[in-house]
Amino acid sequence: MKSSVLNGLLLATGMTIASTTFVGAHGDVKPQAVDTAGLPENGEEWLTENPYRTEAVGQDVWLKAVEIGASGYNQNCARCHGLEVVSGGLAPDLRFLEAEEYGDEWYVERFRDGYTQNGTTKMPAFGELLGQDAAWAIRTYIETRPDSDAMEAVVDELKELRDLIAGYAENATGADADALKARLTVISESIETLSGAPVADSVAFRAANLIDGTPEAYRAAAETLTIGLPATH
Repeated sequence: MKSSVLNGLLLATGMTIASTTFVGAHGDVKPQAVDTAGLPENGEEWLTENPYRTEAVGQDVWLKAVEIGASGYNQNCARCHGLEVVSGGLAPDLRFLEAEEYGDEWYVERFRDGYTQNGTTKMPAFGELLGQDAAWAIRTYIETRPDSDAMEAVVDELKELRDLIAGYAENATGADADALKARLTVISESIETLSGAPVADSVAFRAANLIDGTPEAYRAAAETLTIGLPATH
C-alpha cells in the first residue's frame, strides 16, 4: 500500500474544475475540486488542528493525505505560493508555518475566509468550495516540505544512489535492497522540515519507501530521485 501511495505523490493529476472564478490579486483563478477519497472525513464543523498527522491517523493515511494535498496544492495554490511551496515572494512562504495548533489556526482561517487588504483580494476564500478534508490534506503536504538547504547537502550522494538504483532496475546482480533502503532512510532522517513537522516528504524518503528488491521498485525509486533532484537547485 505504501508504495502505491508514494507513486501517487509523483502522479498527482488535475481534478474537476470548479465553476467559480475569482478576480483580484490572484488574477483569474478557477479553484479546482480535490478528490479526497481514501481520507477520513472530518464533518462540517471546522477543526483547528490538522487531523491527518501520523500520530493521529497512522503513516498510511498520512501518506495518502500528502499525496492528495500535493495535487490540491499544485492545482490551487502553487500559482502564488510557489512550486513545492517555495515562494517567489508574491505570497508568504508557507513552509515556515509551524506544524502545530497555532499554525493550523492561522492556516485554516485564511483557507476558509481568504484575505483582503484595502479592498483587494490577496487570497480568495476556498473553504466552501473545497471543504475541510481538502484543506487539511493540503496543509499536510505543505508542512512536510523539506528544507532546501538540507537537500543541497545530500544532493550529490542522492545522485550517485539514483544512478546505482537505475542500474539495478536493469540488472539487479549484486544489489542489496536492505542496504539501499537503510542508506536512503538515514539520508531522509537528516533532512528536516521548516515547519517543525517530524518527517520531511523528501525524495530520499520516497525512494527509501519504494525499494523492495524488485526491478519495478528500483525503476520507480530511480524515477523518483530523477524527478525530485532538479528541484533542489
